[in-house]
Amino acid sequence: MAKKKLVISTGAGISAESGIKTFRDADGLWENYPVMQVASADGFRRDPELVHRFYNMRRRDLLKAQPNAAHLALAELEKDYDVYIITQNVDDLHERAGSSKILHLHGELMKIRSITHPEYVETLDPEHLETSPETRGRNGDPMRPHIVFFQEPVPNIEKAMELAHEADIFVVIGTSMVVYPAAGLIDCVRPGTPVYYIDPNPAPIGHLRDVTVIAEPATKGVRTLAKLLGVD
Repeated sequence: MAKKKLVISTGAGISAESGIKTFRDADGLWENYPVMQVASADGFRRDPELVHRFYNMRRRDLLKAQPNAAHLALAELEKDYDVYIITQNVDDLHERAGSSKILHLHGELMKIRSITHPEYVETLDPEHLETSPETRGRNGDPMRPHIVFFQEPVPNIEKAMELAHEADIFVVIGTSMVVYPAAGLIDCVRPGTPVYYIDPNPAPIGHLRDVTVIAEPATKGVRTLAKLLGVD
């Protein structure tokens, strides 16, 4: 018997418990930098040196972080479900936890891509984290962080919408539900599909039916989810 398709959309809240700072806080800063200065297409054009330096720091921070109980529990769900993770996060904690099918909407911190040939991507390793405007790929191209900046399209959103529509069960974890287009994925779910929303401060989603809200941090909320799915 085929496993049910469990599609999980994760945001900053799932990695916050691993010590990863959330992308934007209330005053529009990220690690004390204005977000649009270090995470927008205009910012990269204006000061690529600053943007490279910023992501070098983020990579060093990421190496110190470890997958938490929520990441690990989602990987465990693959024993009972056909699990697909759609994440807004640029960290690699889902990969390190053992999840096998992960779609990154906003890019990947441990990768760089060609400026002239965007389809060309390289993966960095812990011994070679530093990049700069002078960085060249193995193919000789100038490289940039493999991050979807503000003012750029989200290339994987159509695939994410397809996954949400195909889901037998859809789960949202650790997201404010206000960052589009990712926030719109829940509207792609077929009517009647069970939806679970895990967040300690859940956004109002009263317009949606068939939603079970689990108002808990990700590490505790995923345990609750497992119980509700009967696999704990």
